[in-house]
Order: sequence, then structure tokens, then C-alpha cells
Amino acid sequence: MTPDVRRRLLLVAAAAGACGMLAPALATPPRVIQVRARRFVFEPATIHVARGEAVVFEFTSLDVPMGFNLPDFGVRSDIMPGATSRLPLTPDKSGQFAFSCDIFCGSGHETMSGVLVVS
Repeated sequence: MTPDVRRRLLLVAAAAGACGMLAPALATPPRVIQVRARRFVFEPATIHVARGEAVVFEFTSLDVPMGFNLPDFGVRSDIMPGATSRLPLTPDKSGQFAFSCDIFCGSGHETMSGVLVVS
């Protein structure tokens, strides 16, 4: 590629970017975080993400129907055995935020929880 062609391509790309035309093509895809649920544990139980980082939780249940509830961000998901549930999140605040199972899954359900650490 000649320097002149390269310069023209850069100018076109800069103009398109300024108009928002390249945003979808250049956007970083969300990080996928796999979370397995089983009586009475989330694996991992502590999840670290950056503030403003787009993530998608992919949930699977190994035994019975479960729920995932992260009330500080107003998100939740059902987690069914044999299926994968996807839940997108882009945290807009930093801190440690508790999540829990919100579908009764048996004796021990009350201890099924974890922490989302946003830095």
C-alpha cells in the first residue's frame, strides 16, 4: 500500500469514526464470564470486573433450577439445568456487590451467594 493510499484510508476511517459509523465494528466484544451453579454454590463465588467493562455472564446449572440476583444493578436471571442463560452487564459503579440465588433450591439455599467486585 502506498503512503498516499494509506493516508486516504486513515482520513476516511477518522471521518467515519467521528460520525459514529465505525463504533460497532471497532467496539470490543464483552468479556464472557462462565458461572456454574450447583446446590448450594456459585462457581466462581467471587467475580472481578472493571467499572465500565462490558461483560456477559453465562450461567449453567448442574442439578436443579436456580436463580441469579444482583440487586445493586437491578439484574437477575433464571438458570435452568441443561441450558445456558446469558446476562449482559456493564457495571457503572465500583465496590463489592452481593449476588444470590433467588429460587429455592433446597436446604442450604440461604447460603448460596457470591460477590461481584468492581474496581
